[in-house]
Amino acid sequence: MSKLSENIIDKFTIDYIRNQVLKNAYGNDDTAISGLDPRTLLLWYCFFGIVPWFLNNIIWLLGLFLFVAVTTRLARIAPLVLFLFCLGVFSQTGYLLLVALFFGGNTSTMIPLLILTLKVAVVSLASITVFSGLDPDRLADGLLYFGCPDQLSFSISFGYRILPILMEEFQNILLSHRLRGKAPDKKGPAGKLKFLIYQVKIVIISFYPLMLNTAKRSRTTVEALELKGYRFASVDKKVRKIKLSLLKFKKRDFVFASVSSVYVILLMIAGLQFS
Repeated sequence: MSKLSENIIDKFTIDYIRNQVLKNAYGNDDTAISGLDPRTLLLWYCFFGIVPWFLNNIIWLLGLFLFVAVTTRLARIAPLVLFLFCLGVFSQTGYLLLVALFFGGNTSTMIPLLILTLKVAVVSLASITVFSGLDPDRLADGLLYFGCPDQLSFSISFGYRILPILMEEFQNILLSHRLRGKAPDKKGPAGKLKFLIYQVKIVIISFYPLMLNTAKRSRTTVEALELKGYRFASVDKKVRKIKLSLLKFKKRDFVFASVSSVYVILLMIAGLQFS
């Protein structure tokens, strides 16, 4: 058992976290979801990310949850992201179900908690599906098409693109701190506790140089964009037209939208019949 726990801890490293995050953001180009037009995904998300909050029918919410679970599977979400999703849902609402179950809760107590949990789960899975299937450029183009400000769409795209740089910079800072210091011995329970405190301390003191280096990089990026005429290009209608000319609805978009619409309609009918 101890060897198993040590293997899990050894695999759960900064490299593993970075690879999982980058895989979820950039490594899903060959999935069924990533082949859809960004406008299709954003419109789909407007329904599955907003409408569940106004539903209280368990059949409807359970059906929507099963559907977004299938789309999440098609999007090939990274295991770390799914683990964080499960942890987040449980920490927000899931534990309340267990508390109500073990402390004498009845059906009238558990059903509202189940409804709230399903709402959070549906919206969360829909968000994961959409944003894992869109790379920075496609996401920015989709937002720009629907009238979002140029600076907002560019900021989201820039945030995606700077993510690998931040992860690499953070890892370099951690390695520099470890080279200058001496890690405590991990033998025994007390040694493992000291080593955990040491790791947390290094992570905390690494954030300030990370923010400083990021500010330096951001200033260099802004100056480069200004030299290339970014402000003029962002407001020029010809540039916007050329940028959005790559967006095209294909057969798979109509199939995906049709399947989603038919499923939702049948689900609503079933929910009215059995409620």
